[in-house]
Amino acid sequence: MSTRQHPDTVLLTEGRQLPSLPVVDHYAGSEKLMRRAMAMQVEYSRDGIPAIDITFDCEDGAAVGNERQHAELVASLLMSPENQFGRIGVRIHDVTHPCWLADLQCLIRKAGPRIAYVTLPKARSLDDVKLALHALRDCEAQHHIVRHAPRPIPLHVLIETHGALRDVWAIATLPGVESLDFGLMDFVSSHHGALDASTMTSPGQFDHPLLRRAKSDIVAAALAHAIVPTHNVTTELRDQARILQDAGRARQEFGFLRMWSIHPNQVEAILAAMRPDGGALQEATDILGAAQDADWGPTQRDGQLHDRASYRYYWNLLKRAHAIGCDMPAAARKRFFELH
Repeated sequence: MSTRQHPDTVLLTEGRQLPSLPVVDHYAGSEKLMRRAMAMQVEYSRDGIPAIDITFDCEDGAAVGNERQHAELVASLLMSPENQFGRIGVRIHDVTHPCWLADLQCLIRKAGPRIAYVTLPKARSLDDVKLALHALRDCEAQHHIVRHAPRPIPLHVLIETHGALRDVWAIATLPGVESLDFGLMDFVSSHHGALDASTMTSPGQFDHPLLRRAKSDIVAAALAHAIVPTHNVTTELRDQARILQDAGRARQEFGFLRMWSIHPNQVEAILAAMRPDGGALQEATDILGAAQDADWGPTQRDGQLHDRASYRYYWNLLKRAHAIGCDMPAAARKRFFELH
């Protein structure tokens, strides 16, 4: 008779586990767009779980000379009742900008407990990321930030310079780094005109060898250290088929698990491409159900052998799908999630 051991106790016994982040990271910079994004986050939620994260942008969102006021606005919105899920992050200026530390200090002082993550743009090297992490921890300590989450505020790092790409494997080892994000536009621009403008859009962004190398290195480094790899935005705002294709290539060809959005029109297509479909979730449920009934010994399905290696794959798929609010098969909910 099966012991009905839960897959967490059998399959995920070693190492750091991949964070379960929503598959869409939606950027907003102006007050109007930030408020609209918070309303949209409510619309795209199920059972209290938002399907999208929001990043409030203090880098491109702030007019020159208005950086302090913009950071204060962002902090006030983070602390408002409109932030229903606590899943809003902030992008600060890069460490060469005179306002970067002031951004961080204002945001942590005024809204630290409600910040889901801090995103660092234009890191030039491992040292820049270390500097930002050190400053983030100092701000948390200085302002006695107490969070509901059992860990400090995570850092998301934009890989968009040659130096950051060179150091990406070292960056991925740093405690507190949760996501590695590819910054396509700045990365292409850093090539001094050697890359054609067409590489900022599709299909060039996926087909050019230098960009394939960059994306592959980022994903490999991220997943090797249980960090979420996040794909750059697509510049297509209207053509749903193109947005779906871009998100699908990012997910299927390169292994990105999350993607930026800059317009509400992009969200549905990114969700459709990045989330596992119902057929995959049902297959995972059937395989894991049979495995649990067999006390996690080898099983067969449709003439194929499954053991703990494949069980681990399917459990990671199911667990991540549940965490990001996907529609789950009833058997999966009953077996694996009702009491866990």
